[in-house]
Amino acid sequence: MNFRSHHFKAITVFIFVLTTSFSFSQQDFQGKATYLSKTTIDMDNFGRGDMSEEQKKQIAERMKSMLEKTYFLVFNKTESTYKEEEKLDTPGQSSGFRMMMGNFTGGAQYKDVKENVLLQEQEFFGKQFLIKDSLPKFEWKMSGETKQIGQYACFKATATKKVDAMDFRSMRRKNNDDASKKETDSTKTKDVMDEIEVPETIEVTAWYTMQIPVNQGPGEYWGLPGLILEVHADRTTILCSKIVLNPEDKEDIKKPEKGKEVTQEEYNDIMKKKIEEMREMYGGRGRGGH
Repeated sequence: MNFRSHHFKAITVFIFVLTTSFSFSQQDFQGKATYLSKTTIDMDNFGRGDMSEEQKKQIAERMKSMLEKTYFLVFNKTESTYKEEEKLDTPGQSSGFRMMMGNFTGGAQYKDVKENVLLQEQEFFGKQFLIKDSLPKFEWKMSGETKQIGQYACFKATATKKVDAMDFRSMRRKNNDDASKKETDSTKTKDVMDEIEVPETIEVTAWYTMQIPVNQGPGEYWGLPGLILEVHADRTTILCSKIVLNPEDKEDIKKPEKGKEVTQEEYNDIMKKKIEEMREMYGGRGRGGH
């Protein structure tokens, strides 16, 4: 019975792909997918060791707008743009927090799988940058496992991903004896950055559908024989909630051009230097500084 069910499902997917293949053969084929991205934080190991539960709760609420976002992926057979949904400021969010988050504003991301190009607009402390690099390489492993996402039959693939040292989504508080000793020594000024670490690699699970045979996906993810509809990477989950194929009003897929052109490595160096400046500026003020 299970074999028949699996066999019938495979035939259904095959027929669907055949009957819809004409849509993807069109020269002006385009699709638009909506994704919901959510990153969780282990609040038990977040911030200073002496933070109260109420303080952690307040910080988590303030960070919600940064950790839960909606994105739109507009794609054709070789190119895509990935943009965050524009939203008004969250009511009750402090102006100081808005200003801080405004210093790390990401813009449109562009992928060209044919030319192996990744472009990302990024604003950092009032300066506009255009990060240009080759697409990240994913050594995807197919598991053969399947599941249904909406009307699409999806297949599972996994890969090990190198983590960007400045990727806040994977940052976590160190959990070792040295960090504990620092917390108990009240004579020393605490530097939060010294207590943060980023893993070198994380495991990524992706679910893709061959019913939309394009080599695209949300964010930097790509490289599978169908559109990626779901991603699980460390503490970040990205879910596709809506897909429109060949919309009546097509959008232009344009390469971002704003900002000083740098590589990802060069941009990371700029961030590190700025963060170091801020540490030197505020590090000596202690807990009672203003």
